[in-house]
Amino acid sequence: MPAAVPDRATLTDAIVDVAREAGEIVMEVFHSNFVVRAKADKSPVTLADERAEAFIVERLNVLAPGIPIVGEELYAAGQRPDISGGVFWLVDALDGTSEFTKRGQDFTVNIALIEHGVPTIGVVHAPALGFTCWGSPQGAFRKTGDGPVERIAARQPRPDGLIAVISKSHASNEAEYLKDEKLAGSVNRGSSLKFCLVAAGEADIYPRLGPTSEWDIAAGHALLSAAGGSVTQIDGSAIAYGKANVLNPHFVARGRPA
Repeated sequence: MPAAVPDRATLTDAIVDVAREAGEIVMEVFHSNFVVRAKADKSPVTLADERAEAFIVERLNVLAPGIPIVGEELYAAGQRPDISGGVFWLVDALDGTSEFTKRGQDFTVNIALIEHGVPTIGVVHAPALGFTCWGSPQGAFRKTGDGPVERIAARQPRPDGLIAVISKSHASNEAEYLKDEKLAGSVNRGSSLKFCLVAAGEADIYPRLGPTSEWDIAAGHALLSAAGGSVTQIDGSAIAYGKANVLNPHFVARGRPA
């Protein structure tokens, strides 16, 4: 039996707070002389990844007892919970570790709730940039600093062409995919910030033809779906979560259809 999900509106508000608090932990490490280590798969990891994930896991276990948590660092350490009930969390406490290690700003805290293969709640917090985006059955929202919460929505394509968001690390593959699209411009961003731009109607399309794992995109997927956009495989089929292999297929995120 899947674990019971608390009231989703209340849970979403709580997860937004958790992501922001985790962001404070990330920034404490960011402003220190941290050490960068390599995991078994050669990807970088820092104390920010580990401390923020430990904090998020602790809080989620209090907020929603019994819902299993798949975290990037826990998974790398071999801790892979039973998610056969279909309801579980996907956590990437520091998406964009490479950017973080370069003292850039394009990194995020990602928390998503998966229900039977579908991301239903997603929070993307950008601690260095000072804003948070989230999506749930109640809609899609953004809050910058101490400012008000604003509702956001993906936009329909404009007659003059699409604004494309291209990842900093896989620009050549994505540029090839976009060659048949009518483009009005493009922007390079890292981490889940790309989903935020499409969800807020500031860009129209984000293709990804490089490697990603489920925890990299689940929160952004929930956000964009709540904003009226979509995330699908390149052929238009659905992306499943909770696979035996956590690697994602190539995908494209889009705003509202024309």
